[in-house]
Amino acid sequence: MAKWLLLALAVGLLAGSASAFFLFGLEWATATRIAHRWLIALLPLAGCAVGWLYLRFGSAVEAGNNLLIDEIHDPKKVIPLRMAPLVLGGTVVSHLFGASVGREGTAVQMGGALADQLTHVFRLHHEDRRIVLMAGISAGFASVFGTPLAGAIFGLEVLAIGRLRYDALLACLVAAVAGDQVCLLWNAVLGIHHTHYAIAAVPALALWPLLAVAIAGALFGLVGKLFADCTHALSGWMKRRVPYGPLRPLLGGSVVAAAALVFGADRYIGLGIPTIQAAFAAPLAPWDFAGKMVFTIASLGSGFKGGEVTPLFYIGATLGNALAPLLHVPFALLAGVGFVAVFAGAANTPIASTLMAVELFGAEVGVYAAVGCVLAYLFSGHTGIYRAQRIGQAKPGKS
Repeated sequence: MAKWLLLALAVGLLAGSASAFFLFGLEWATATRIAHRWLIALLPLAGCAVGWLYLRFGSAVEAGNNLLIDEIHDPKKVIPLRMAPLVLGGTVVSHLFGASVGREGTAVQMGGALADQLTHVFRLHHEDRRIVLMAGISAGFASVFGTPLAGAIFGLEVLAIGRLRYDALLACLVAAVAGDQVCLLWNAVLGIHHTHYAIAAVPALALWPLLAVAIAGALFGLVGKLFADCTHALSGWMKRRVPYGPLRPLLGGSVVAAAALVFGADRYIGLGIPTIQAAFAAPLAPWDFAGKMVFTIASLGSGFKGGEVTPLFYIGATLGNALAPLLHVPFALLAGVGFVAVFAGAANTPIASTLMAVELFGAEVGVYAAVGCVLAYLFSGHTGIYRAQRIGQAKPGKS
């Protein structure tokens, strides 16, 4: 226990510090793009430049989150440290010029890459290295979203569908809590903060709200599956048609930038935090979730760096907002459940997603969030945003 407490604290310190500076960079990039909208026109060139850097220096780490998951399943060699600065810089550039990407992937990759450097320092064996990598994933996720419980379970749950590794529970929990606290300390110094979301009132448990959330949960899972399948399909198609890596974000960035500038679709680029917050308060355009899906699939599928999770939060919250009047439940409730459930379906992480809802919105939403996340998980099939994720236990009705 003493060994893992010390190692996990070290992982939390590294990942939490990296996430804090990453959040600072994201805030600067978003504010700069909003103040200078013409930067969106340079998105193709920015994507091409990042693509060239990865081609020249980052071919060994381009697999990103999937590389971390593969190394946990089959340890081979230590993750190169350059993964951290490359994904940090690539994601900040993506947001500065208007790509529709998230931040979870970056924080997780930084946490995993930094944690894996402890393998050299302490000469860790394969089994210990697996746990350190899982702790790095947990610390990165927890610190970037301010959700230590969800982060701890995410590092255990994301590796294989239907199976958790309890041997890493202590390390992941300590790393997640430490990473979150370190990030909060740095945030106070840097003058930034995590985004606050609120559900004004959660209805008492009753038959219809539960049934409505279950129906919506099934739809959330199908949308998560559609997002993952389309992103993988576009990425594969681009790689077959455009073998030279830097050209892929050049082409994809041209489409995204043109659509944003010509149609005034700025609400579908970047993180989209204002739209997510608005989904909890009032009716939005019913096609907002589809718009965000298209822009995010185009950005990630063409090679821009960043994560999938915050766009999935946007898709889920706005889809929940659109479904709420049809199912006769409050906007805020279904926006909150959609926020976590689409992610649960796309990432196959229903337990972590439920805990995230409790940490972000309060314990009152816990049962509704669990129903939505479990149904989304069941209806999303065995596909997901992480290709390296394995099947530990097939879902009911699947083989």
